[in-house]
Amino acid sequence: MAVTDEQKQRHRRLTAWKRSTRVLARASADHTLGERLAALAADAGAVHDLGEWTDVYGDGVVAEVERRTADLLGMEAAAFFPTGTMAQQVALRCWAGRTGNPVVALHPLSHPEMHEGGALTSVSGLRTVHPTSAPRLPTADEIRDFPEPFGTLMLELPLRDAGFVLPTWEELEAVVAAARERDAVVHLDGARLWECTPHFGRGLPEIAGLADSVYVSFYKSLDGLSGAVLAGPESLVDEARTWRHRYGGQVFQQYPAALSALLGLERELPRLPQYVAHAKVVAGALTEGFADSAVPWFRVQPEPPHTHQFQVWLPYGTQALDEASVRQAEETGVTLFRRWFAGPAGPPGVSHTEVTVAAPGLEWTVGDVRDAVAEFVQRLE
Repeated sequence: MAVTDEQKQRHRRLTAWKRSTRVLARASADHTLGERLAALAADAGAVHDLGEWTDVYGDGVVAEVERRTADLLGMEAAAFFPTGTMAQQVALRCWAGRTGNPVVALHPLSHPEMHEGGALTSVSGLRTVHPTSAPRLPTADEIRDFPEPFGTLMLELPLRDAGFVLPTWEELEAVVAAARERDAVVHLDGARLWECTPHFGRGLPEIAGLADSVYVSFYKSLDGLSGAVLAGPESLVDEARTWRHRYGGQVFQQYPAALSALLGLERELPRLPQYVAHAKVVAGALTEGFADSAVPWFRVQPEPPHTHQFQVWLPYGTQALDEASVRQAEETGVTLFRRWFAGPAGPPGVSHTEVTVAAPGLEWTVGDVRDAVAEFVQRLE
């Protein structure tokens, strides 16, 4: 089979990122199959007895992930799903049946609207409405004054496509209270809930406790292979297990994903506050670097970051920015930025990238970031 240009470019990017000696974060895609398998085999024994039998349809190590996650979130029960998309489809469908209202209020930039191909409607028969289109979560007044009934309010924490933004704790409490006034249930898209605790100044049980149910991911922030958990009341989770089977999520064996989830909870979760704190340093240094550069305009969104991830916007096309980014990695061994994307509704010639600060990024000083910005901008000229 002929190799496409896109496949060649992807191989070039992955090779450049893997060979880089300085990165802000390592993604799982930066490693080969052999490397990921070897690391899992070497490390998994630290978090689970590898002498146990493998899981079968959700017992064993998978059940351990469910128990551990429910405890961390302060929820009664939890169910492991192969994907977050399926977990949320099931959660929102279950709540629609319980409330008798198939309408879900969510943000137009939320994951189900942006990245799931309209599955809530086409697969689950639900209808979505948008209390706001501003690049932030809705306010209490917007929920309270929305002109039609809805059964469930879904809040994505943080709202990724707006720049990984979060409300204040007081704003979050108020919007949940406004939903309760309307007799709506509240579901949290907490794919990245793990890194929200520093911004809110609250622990995971208190944050999750505002809602009726919450979904969390294991690969987005915790470096797991895949997998997600839906947590909530035991009766809801029991129903969700039935729908999980109907949706094709009753997987025979999932021990690699489950073991990697336990490793993420053990190793990455405690470090996330460090990543969040240093992301603010990196974002500030990027601002300084671009302000001193020849670029005509830039934006770091939000500034300062609310989590360990944020956006950078520049007035160039994606092709030029991708080329500058990969050339910098190839020629200097420094990966500052990865992929660039056009805005969903913005003018042509304006692009953004997502910056993640994880363990490798803790080594970067303000000077390192500013120097990397200068090297990057040189390759744009």
